[in-house]
Amino acid sequence: MTMSSRPLKVFISAGVVSGDILGGRLIAALKALSPHGLELQGIGGPEMEREGLHSLFPLADLAIMGVIEILPHIPKLKRRIAQAAEAAIQFDPDVMVTIDAPGFNKRLARACGDTTWPKIHYVAPTVWAWRPKRVHAFKDLFDRLLCLLPFEPPYFQAVDLKANFVGHSILESGADKGDGAGFRQRFGIAPDASVLCVLPGSRRGEMERLLPVFKDAVAKTQVKHPGLHVIIPAVPHLAQAIKAHIAGWPVTVTVLEDQTQKYDAMAASNAALAASGTVALELALARVPTVIAYKINGLTHFLVRRLIKTNYAHLLNILAQREIVPERIQSDCQPGQLAQDIDALFGPSGTQQAALLAPYLDQLKPPGEDAPSVAAARMVLASPTIKNAAQQ
Repeated sequence: MTMSSRPLKVFISAGVVSGDILGGRLIAALKALSPHGLELQGIGGPEMEREGLHSLFPLADLAIMGVIEILPHIPKLKRRIAQAAEAAIQFDPDVMVTIDAPGFNKRLARACGDTTWPKIHYVAPTVWAWRPKRVHAFKDLFDRLLCLLPFEPPYFQAVDLKANFVGHSILESGADKGDGAGFRQRFGIAPDASVLCVLPGSRRGEMERLLPVFKDAVAKTQVKHPGLHVIIPAVPHLAQAIKAHIAGWPVTVTVLEDQTQKYDAMAASNAALAASGTVALELALARVPTVIAYKINGLTHFLVRRLIKTNYAHLLNILAQREIVPERIQSDCQPGQLAQDIDALFGPSGTQQAALLAPYLDQLKPPGEDAPSVAAARMVLASPTIKNAAQQ
């Protein structure tokens, strides 16, 4: 049976929550473009499983961040890499797509060795920010890169690695379509109440470092904003831990376990306090004035700062080459400073922030009329081995 009359076999691997979201959209787009459907295997979370993937193991096993933090987990990660590589080789897919999480996915690609099927990596490493020599490792391991940012492909094309800008998938997240008024009504929040959306990250370590600081910042904020209501959209595997951490907070807190309500919660919010990462882009798309905050292990931060080549953490600040969204990283991540930032965002500077970010969000759109996930799927299907097999 030729590929033209059978499902397309795709081994797909995501290593973090944001990668699972990308993977879910990519699978949906591949389904729409593949007349005989897909046969899937790999690693993913709830979004990818919703599209038909049965993950080899829980995505939470890979949700570790930081040079120092990862050390105790190395033996388990090695076992997971070996397990995934063996599964991929036995599956013998038409294409392997790895998504983000380069620490895991590079090792997975290497463990698979030389293959007859192409390896495509979705979300280019940020070589423009740090460790530029990584381009060579990706050239050795992958046949193509799918880039989220318009300025990324030349970094990889310079070493003869095929790289294409496919747009940023955040644009199809629906973050700009939340029903804030409906959310407030459902949760009994007054139309004129001050609402702060708090997003402490998708990894347990970052959540545990940030929530104590966020608690004190919220306590200071509610002095100027009595009746402050805090909403915390929780990723499923951290919901119970977050509930334990927020016991005793001096304000009303709603912990959302239903991710389908996250964008309604953002639309209902006057401002946001968030860990840096994909969620900061969701908030920008939702036009929620935001301050981002982040803390990592001190030694990890020392090592990273010696390597990093960009002045900003927020992607839109990087595109703008100035700090539109306040960034409070490491020693600047202090309750008093965060409370001042939140207070300012409840005023005119919050409205101004959304207007200033709009042109930089436009730069994330892919060429043509396709949605980012469809543009990415087209590039996956354009791999020569897939096209040749389909013609047999």
